[in-house]
Amino acid sequence: MGVFVFLPLVLPLTAWPIARLAEQHLHPRAATWLLSAVAGVLAVCSTLCLALLMVVGTAQLPGNPLPDGWSDPEVREAVPYDEIAGKAAIPALLAVLAACTRMAWRHHRVRRRAERALAGLPATSVAVLPDALPYAYALPGRRNRIVVTTGMLAGLSPAERRALFAHERVHLVRRHHRFLLTVQLAARANPFLRPLRTAVTYCAERWADEEAATAVGSRRAVALAIGKSALISRGAPIATLAHFAAPGPVPRRVAALLKPAPAARIWPPVFTTVGLAAWTAAAGTTVSALSSANSAVTLFLILHAATPM
Repeated sequence: MGVFVFLPLVLPLTAWPIARLAEQHLHPRAATWLLSAVAGVLAVCSTLCLALLMVVGTAQLPGNPLPDGWSDPEVREAVPYDEIAGKAAIPALLAVLAACTRMAWRHHRVRRRAERALAGLPATSVAVLPDALPYAYALPGRRNRIVVTTGMLAGLSPAERRALFAHERVHLVRRHHRFLLTVQLAARANPFLRPLRTAVTYCAERWADEEAATAVGSRRAVALAIGKSALISRGAPIATLAHFAAPGPVPRRVAALLKPAPAARIWPPVFTTVGLAAWTAAAGTTVSALSSANSAVTLFLILHAATPM
């Protein structure tokens, strides 16, 4: 296999151009699904590759409990510089596991803390907090709820409030927190996947913006609500959950809403400039994911063949 065994670790470098193409040329819903799936697949393959490198690189150490066949020369030849790569993979894999565990625990803790904070309020779909600090966010769970403060409501007109509630309702109905958690974990598994995390965060907001505009019947009202909320809001204290005045490229979201709605077709026709760019991004993403998975699986099969029966 040679240096190709390291392919799952470096293929995520393609994340930046893929993210840019998807953001610019795909419908926000398609971009969110595509980039989240790619981030998850590449992160799993990258982590599996680290685990296999660690096994191959340390199998020849005296006293290890691994099968003797894993230290055979034909197995070690599959990994260039097996001793160095194996030893370097140990702290890298531990760091990945620690970072992902911390991220998952933080997400769980934030949700539980937010639910406890709302325990004394009526069990309605919208929870209004008596707080002068303006913010709003969607809280997923067994009882999906939209959380908004009196400070946020006071700063918006009735039409803008409807846009706010429509936007947050899309986050809940479309389960955007799952996409965001997936890319958050992927970015911690491999730092090269961070562009996908940023892109999915933006695309999920754009997805909610577009569906909110359809629900309220006014793209301008949603654009005004986003711009005004960004000006008056300091951001929600629930950093890992989707919220209306999300940090990021608010001017891009507003500008997109002031343009005509994107085509209802999720994937553009292939025989157009936009279509060629979109399908190229999808094809490149698929090839990257398949190549990464193939390298990881091939190394696994080599180890399996060397295991004594």
